[in-house]
Amino acid sequence: MTFEVTNVGGIQTATMGRVNLANYIGNICEKWIINPNEKIPFIIFSNNGHAISIYNTDPEAKKQMDKADLIHADGQSVVSLSRLFSDKPIEERTATTDMIHDLPQYYDKNLRHFLLGGKKETVSKSAIIMQEKYNNFEVVGKHDGYFSIDDEDRICTLINETKPDVLWVGLGKPKEQLFCIRNKDKLKVPVIISCGGCYNFITGEYPRAPSWMQKIGFEWLFRMLHSPKKLFLRYLLTNPHAIYCVLKHGLFKKKAIHND
Repeated sequence: MTFEVTNVGGIQTATMGRVNLANYIGNICEKWIINPNEKIPFIIFSNNGHAISIYNTDPEAKKQMDKADLIHADGQSVVSLSRLFSDKPIEERTATTDMIHDLPQYYDKNLRHFLLGGKKETVSKSAIIMQEKYNNFEVVGKHDGYFSIDDEDRICTLINETKPDVLWVGLGKPKEQLFCIRNKDKLKVPVIISCGGCYNFITGEYPRAPSWMQKIGFEWLFRMLHSPKKLFLRYLLTNPHAIYCVLKHGLFKKKAIHND
């Protein structure tokens, strides 16, 4: 399967929109079932201002990010900048907080999910909400994000025993990316998606910004105002740096990625 990407802040980012991405993920899961010999997980990471800043300052995080099979536009700023500078702009924002809902809405077949990360109460509540909301979203397992590297073999065994189609990993950047790549060969899952604080949005612990703020790329401001102690310094440091990185790398290089 082939998809096109464009360079945003040094990160090769998929240009596809929400419907196509949901179906792309579903098709990977189907292919896994059809071809029993193809047992290498397809890893999906996200690109936003925070990701761009980390990518350009942390060599290890950059190394792991480059190992992803697909990186999508989680931030509206990534989309907007691609439209300003690239001749192959990103179709639309594919926020992870939307993607977890897009998958059961746009891909109608039943998929099995494992939710990893967050607080125990939060991830458990998220599992209940998603299963009640979507008949084709089956949660076969869940585990909080409070574990050490020494626990990862046990976590991977637990995940494999439940046989999910999609593993959602919400441990925060760059920890979740490191977990995914470090354990890729151990996990028998068609698709692995890093999802940050996605579960907190499902439960309503973190509110989404109004749609107009999302469309103009100001959801980060809404989040910062809602949680200033947690996010003010992060956005103060990463947003300007991310813009600098985008300008430094340019947005003109694009290529097609082939995943057979």
